[in-house]
Amino acid sequence: MEPLQRRVWVGLSAPEKDEWMHTIARKLPEQMRYDGLQTFERYGQRTETGVFVCGRQQFVFVPGDRVTLGWDSWQEGMNEATSSDLLEAVSEYGVEDVESFLSDQMSPVREVEIAPMLVECRTRSLGWIEVTEEEAMQQDDADFAAELEKFRQSKLNEYEQYQQFRLVRHGEDIQVLWFNEDLTLEVLLEETVEAGFGLLTEDEWEYLYGGGCRTLFPWGDSFDYTLKLKHFGELQEADKLMDGSIEGVKRILQDQADRPYDLALPNFFGVQFVGDPYIYELTLDATGETQPKGGDGGSMICGGMGPLVGFLPATAVFYRDPNASDLDLEDVMDCMHYRRVIRLTGVAHS
Repeated sequence: MEPLQRRVWVGLSAPEKDEWMHTIARKLPEQMRYDGLQTFERYGQRTETGVFVCGRQQFVFVPGDRVTLGWDSWQEGMNEATSSDLLEAVSEYGVEDVESFLSDQMSPVREVEIAPMLVECRTRSLGWIEVTEEEAMQQDDADFAAELEKFRQSKLNEYEQYQQFRLVRHGEDIQVLWFNEDLTLEVLLEETVEAGFGLLTEDEWEYLYGGGCRTLFPWGDSFDYTLKLKHFGELQEADKLMDGSIEGVKRILQDQADRPYDLALPNFFGVQFVGDPYIYELTLDATGETQPKGGDGGSMICGGMGPLVGFLPATAVFYRDPNASDLDLEDVMDCMHYRRVIRLTGVAHS
């Protein structure tokens, strides 16, 4: 297993890595196919790793590591812009000690051993399943046909009836998602295990998101104001983006429309996160209980906190929603995602 540990893996040659990926592939279910090596680089970290395909989903090999997780103090310290922005945002709510405000919302500092694993690159919706229009028509919903036609004639990109159905426009096509009201965590775990997969632990999620970094964000302790964020768009000041002409404004707006949201791009492991504080990603804590990560249901955005604090749940590596214990999974299934993993324990070179 030593070659599958990060400290050794980074020193292997490409042919050696490729040989190990073929070794792993021989021990996987038939539907998993090795697709070759690929290099991912972001936030100052870089990984050359194996990419696997299972149906329409991609998985990446993530080497194991012993890392320190959790947050209780600054590693580098905030720059002036972040410090001023953070203090201004939280002081409106009577917060005077910024460091305590942050540490109260982070997981505790601990050392953990992360096993090497194959990780699904994109998350899956827990509450919503894709169906065809014909399948949706067969459901017991009197509103669907009329709402689908209204949506087709409208200019909306998305429409949802709460925990019933969701319509998403993709060019000329319309994706239909139906709410999976019968799904429970027990059923999900059972189905996932039967298919040969597992669900992420909180430790694994924090490792995948931060790569073992000790800073508040995966890129450092200061906020990145060049990000394009969902619900906010480009964060740079308008006078730095536009040259004042009508054509210049059109060009910038088009560039912004074409540019993807930064937090949704693949990271240094090739793993993609939702990057939206309204969306949780399901993980399990040390006792097997659910521990949602990557969001707070949009609570701080709705509270008018602005991009820095509003997006803290989606940007801070070790964020824990203080209200997670009060969440009823059935009530948040429509905004809960998950991803599958295969832990590579006992893989021997053959």
